[in-house]
Parts: sequence; structure tokens; C-alpha cells
Amino acid sequence: MRKLLLGAVLAAAVFGGTAHAAVEPKAVVATYSDLALAGYEDSLASAKTLRAAIDALIAKPGADTLKAAREAWLAARVPYQQTEAYRFGNPIVDDWEGRVNAWPLDEGLIDYVDASYGTENDENAYYAVNVIANSKISVGGKTVDVSKITPQLLSEVLHEADGNEANVATGYHAIEFLLWGQDLNGTGAAPADRKGTPQERHSGNRPHTDFDPKQCTGGHCERRVEFLKAVTDLLVNDLEEMVGNWKKDGAARKAVEEDPKAGLIAMLTGLGSLSYGELAGERMKLGLM
Repeated sequence: MRKLLLGAVLAAAVFGGTAHAAVEPKAVVATYSDLALAGYEDSLASAKTLRAAIDALIAKPGADTLKAAREAWLAARVPYQQTEAYRFGNPIVDDWEGRVNAWPLDEGLIDYVDASYGTENDENAYYAVNVIANSKISVGGKTVDVSKITPQLLSEVLHEADGNEANVATGYHAIEFLLWGQDLNGTGAAPADRKGTPQERHSGNRPHTDFDPKQCTGGHCERRVEFLKAVTDLLVNDLEEMVGNWKKDGAARKAVEEDPKAGLIAMLTGLGSLSYGELAGERMKLGLM
């Protein structure tokens, strides 16, 4: 898999030229677009590998196939996270990003949760509707038919339902919740009786039998499989869309290349916002508070 050393490449493109070979903005934004295409192509390829692993889990539920699906999910996150450098400066990416990377999520929208989660939330009517366990859900005095779990149901009806960003029904983190289950470990020590790396011991611990209709745990295993299949297919479709946006004549590529100086501003705005606002201000600072 290609390693996207975006910052180093762009820095070299902007600042590394000699007096005899000044770098033009047009060349810089062209390289930026090429790297974006490579990054999203890698993300798509790894999502297809994830889908194959999930198909294997569905076909033969077992501890080994569940472990393989989890490992494929972790591997798929690596190239996608490299593409986050294209957020915050590119409206096409920002408008799309919430479909694949929304987090955190109210897990009770999707599946069963621990009793400590509660049954209602004043800010989210969908907080604990449990789509997997119900063919119809009642929200705000209206009944929603969720009997058939499809990519369209997830993306057009459930995802960000009522305009609430905690209603996450699509993307990597919905798949993550389905594969691992609810994480009840908080910030304390990982359970001593679990095997594996500290990360594996501290994560959710959904059993593979949650996907096995013949020895079903958690109830509604067929619908859980339907949800997992639909959300994974949708992730692949969404990544295919973004790959198309960065190909020749794609909308995202055109947006930065038609006006190279504006493209440079978008590029640096995105990198700065990701580094300072998102990475330092959200992911690192909040994690240390």
C-alpha cells in the first residue's frame, strides 16, 4: 500500500525548489490532487478487503472470522485517516466526510446496549430505538418502517435523523460498533481476564455468535447481519464516489486546479485546521482532559 507522506511532499513542493527551478502553484495543486486520488484509492481498496472479510464472517461465523474482520477494519482505517488532510479546506470532502467518518455515535440507535446506557435521551429521540431488534420504530409520534435494512434506509432515513449528528448509521464507526459491540471499559484498566494486546483487551467484546443465526446471542442475528452487510456496501460505494471526485475532470480536482492560488489556500487551510483544530484541539487535548 502506498504511504502518503502528504506533509513532506507538499512542503518539498512549496519550499524545496531552487532559485533555478521555482515551483508554480499549478504544479503544487496538481500534486496535491494526485495524492488525494492515491489516498482515496487506497481507502477504497482496503474497504473492499474489509467487505470480503465481513462476507467471510457472515458466511461462517466464528472467533477466527470475527478476528479477521476486526483486523481488516483496523487496516482500513490507516489509509483513510491519511486522507483527513483533505478535510476543512475542500467543501466537497467536508460535505461527504460525515457519511463515512461520523463519530461519536449513540449505539442504541443500531443495536442492543447495556442497561447502564439508559432508554431515553432528551436531546435524541432515536437514542435507544434499536433498529436491529425492531421492524418498526416510533419516534416523535411517528412510525418509521425499518423492516428491510438497506443502504438507502441507513443513509436516507437513519443517518443523522432529526438533524442529530449522534445518529450515526453509516461509515467506519457504525461498522466498528457492529464488529466490537459496546465498549463498557471507559478509561479504566483493561479487564485482566481478556487476552490480546492492550487495545484488544480494552475494546468492546461482541461474541461471534451475534452473527450466527444457528446459535444466536444478542437476538435478531439475521437483521444484525443485514445491517452489517448494508453499512459495509455503503462505505464502499461512498469511497468510490470520492475516488471519482479526484480523478481527471472530477469535481474535487477541478475545484483546486481551476484556480491554483485558491487551491493553495484550500490546501494550507485544511492542513492547518486538521493539525491545530482537529488533531491538537479535539483528539489530543480532549483526551488528556
